[in-house]
Amino acid sequence: MPAVALIAAIGVLSGYGFGLIGRVCCLTNTTSFRDAWSASIGPKTSWIPALSVTLKTFCAVLAYSMILADTFQSLAVTAGFALSKQAILLTITGALLFPLCLLKNLSSLAPFSLLGTLGMVYTAIAMAIRYFGKAYVGSGRFATDLPSALRPAFGTVGAAGVWNPATSILVGMLSTAYMAHFNAPKFYTELKDNTVPRYLKVVSTSFGIAIFLFSAMAALGFLTFGANSAGLILNNYSNADTLMGISRIAVALSIVFSYPLAFTGARDGVLDLFKIKQRSNGFLNALTAGMLSAITAAALVIPDVSFVLAFAGATLGNCLIYIFPALMFRGAIRKQENPTKLQKIEVKVALTSAVLGLGMGALGAFKAVQKIL
Repeated sequence: MPAVALIAAIGVLSGYGFGLIGRVCCLTNTTSFRDAWSASIGPKTSWIPALSVTLKTFCAVLAYSMILADTFQSLAVTAGFALSKQAILLTITGALLFPLCLLKNLSSLAPFSLLGTLGMVYTAIAMAIRYFGKAYVGSGRFATDLPSALRPAFGTVGAAGVWNPATSILVGMLSTAYMAHFNAPKFYTELKDNTVPRYLKVVSTSFGIAIFLFSAMAALGFLTFGANSAGLILNNYSNADTLMGISRIAVALSIVFSYPLAFTGARDGVLDLFKIKQRSNGFLNALTAGMLSAITAAALVIPDVSFVLAFAGATLGNCLIYIFPALMFRGAIRKQENPTKLQKIEVKVALTSAVLGLGMGALGAFKAVQKIL
């Protein structure tokens, strides 16, 4: 229950930060994160959010590559093939990811966003079926199919475990889970009849659904496997489990078609940071090949996806979710001719969330690094 409460609390704070960004765009009449920063704080430091967005999207596609390698390896075992993770990732990258990342118009991939959401809903339902059906405990159908390190393991600490400093790793992962803030300006400007109340309604509804789905999946995963829950929870389920095998396929397809969307953000960020004007097809293709090679190489070296999610969330994620929106909101309000008393009070609330984010980020980054040392 404390973990679910933490998921909900961070979801609310993340939604608040997302809402602040759209409101800053409205106050400053801007349409991008960098422009909103320039208008509210100043153009000289606009490279800071630009660099953060670029690195965060880089970490996102790195995590995607690692998840795809684990997922397709499990699917290969289910199909009767013993393939190394390295061989699988190199094949997926060359045959699927590279051609998709070369696309110049990604609008054709838009329908797969809905497919990804449906895949997550299916996975939550499948996890519920396996938990309530007790398929992985006692004399359950798959109880003996797993190595000891992945079998359910429970202690007696109970809810008091939330006070363990390692909880900060979950905080970092949650920052990554709720991360979409670099697209907040686009959500606001492209929303039909984009008034602030309509925008905030969309944000609150969307984050509410995300909080429910994340809470359900986190709870079901932990209630099934306890302390032996893997960084990628699907790795805990037996390769002979057809129900979860379908879930792996759904998640894999979702990530494959989401990959180029995140990758394009990272590539555009590199072009923006280095102020590269020459953007011919040949140059973009070469840059795509180089970046994708570097990401794939990193995915083959880093052993645990939870580290990538936790560290990137605790550092870059916390900046984009809590700190930057609060600073931009304060700057935008200061530049108003006659800010209201309520706006002045909210500036203090926003800065409080920024301080909380800074503290959570520092602790989360430290524990994430400590975990792998």
